[in-house]
Amino acid sequence: MCDIEEATNQLLDVNLHENQSSVQVTESDLRSESELLVTIGATVPTGFEQTAADEVREKLGSSCKISRDRGKIYFVISVESLAQVHCLRSVDNLFVVVQEFQDYQFKQIKEEVLKDFEDLAGKLPWSNPLKVWKINASFKKKKAKRKKINQNLSKEKINNGQEVKINQRNVKKEFTSHALDSHILDYYENPAIKEEVSTLVGDDLASSKDETDEISKEETEPQVLKFRVTCNRAGEKHCFTSNEAARDFGGAVQDYFKWKADMTNFDVEVLLNIHDNEVIVGIALTEESLHRRNITHFGPTTLRSTLAYGMLRLCDPLPYDIIVDPMCGTGAIPIEGATEWTDCFHIAGDNNPLAVNRAANNIASLLTKSQIKEGKPSWGLPIDAVQWDICNLPLRTGSVDIIVTDLPFGKRMGSKKRNWNLYPACLREMSRVCTPTTGRAVLLTQDTKCFTKALSGMRHVWQKVDTVWVNVGGLRAAVYVLIRTPQAFVHPSEQDGEKGTLCSNKSFLRVLWKMVLPWNKE
Repeated sequence: MCDIEEATNQLLDVNLHENQSSVQVTESDLRSESELLVTIGATVPTGFEQTAADEVREKLGSSCKISRDRGKIYFVISVESLAQVHCLRSVDNLFVVVQEFQDYQFKQIKEEVLKDFEDLAGKLPWSNPLKVWKINASFKKKKAKRKKINQNLSKEKINNGQEVKINQRNVKKEFTSHALDSHILDYYENPAIKEEVSTLVGDDLASSKDETDEISKEETEPQVLKFRVTCNRAGEKHCFTSNEAARDFGGAVQDYFKWKADMTNFDVEVLLNIHDNEVIVGIALTEESLHRRNITHFGPTTLRSTLAYGMLRLCDPLPYDIIVDPMCGTGAIPIEGATEWTDCFHIAGDNNPLAVNRAANNIASLLTKSQIKEGKPSWGLPIDAVQWDICNLPLRTGSVDIIVTDLPFGKRMGSKKRNWNLYPACLREMSRVCTPTTGRAVLLTQDTKCFTKALSGMRHVWQKVDTVWVNVGGLRAAVYVLIRTPQAFVHPSEQDGEKGTLCSNKSFLRVLWKMVLPWNKE
């Protein structure tokens, strides 16, 4: 979780200036800016729009509108809540809405439509959205600066008055002496984590001075902003392409602001979202998707953190619940759960030792990031990683409250043929460890035909309450929400044993009857 109060205070200290020159801002001006209301748009995993809207309503107290274009939501906030928006767990990208046209009338001739886009650039209310963009950019710079300070403080505490060699070989040697010694090398070689570790031991202290000089240089020498326009278009009745719309609209934006166009190293990204007759112009507030937050060791089928959060939210975890992902892969689901639902205990398990190693390294990476952020040793997370067999879990019967997992689709992992045997066995073992009546399960799969068949044979222990259709890497998949029925679990071997006992009793009676039969004849 991010420090919302500190972030909000940082936002109130931002100096807003339209002409890129130093302007003294009074306290009343800052207060008016913080009370400014703007519309924020967010892209979310397709199918989890309602889940994201519920999170916004719960954490921000703002009502949400779900767009006709699936995968987007819109809500109104004050600028002082901008830091809280960045802490939402269910959203991928954020942008501030410049203007929305619910029923935009497109002309039939392409040249006329593109000319309308050129004229539109000079008519839009850019002022408030650009203020929000500047606040957001300043917040990100301050956040990076605080991160650098915390890293240096953490380095001093770890040193504890002793000399620490910054040779990278010694750093590797120190990590390999850890309990995860055989796996931490893979963790260390990750570029993002390697940079943090190097900073942690003081290998990157000189860069902070260069950054300070660079920031002061930017403040004294105003620079022309670089920008690009991205057009996202959906609909069949358009006589123009997305590139044509972005090209002409971008040219008009360049003429209006005198900005410099740059498709890669840009400061401002203007968004032109077109869905049938709906047109929304916005300015991006995120440089990369917010789902890139937990995982540093990726597997062949790593689940996005935003999808993992949506699945966990569907099962409504309660305090002290035991939440298990029996096919965890890289551990995306339990790691997301451990960071958001800290009052529950999460178990990540898999039968593949490589997957368990990745999950353990991702947990270690998250703990390292937490230690760097807080500047002190971390108390850890309520999570553990285990290697096991999904069809024979080393857990007591009825000991698990919630099961959340991403089943193999049968494409990159496993095969659809194997799923016909795997899915029924998984549902049977899950019903054994899950608590009757109160137990829940949220299962993601693209092999819906196989899952439906497997579930039909387990209706005495599992009841389906909802199905959420989502988009996973371009594949249409389903998230099944199940609840455990009150019926107690009976192992198939016990059922066979009862039948065997009954058969043996019948055989014994039959033999006894044959022994008595001759006397009956007499």
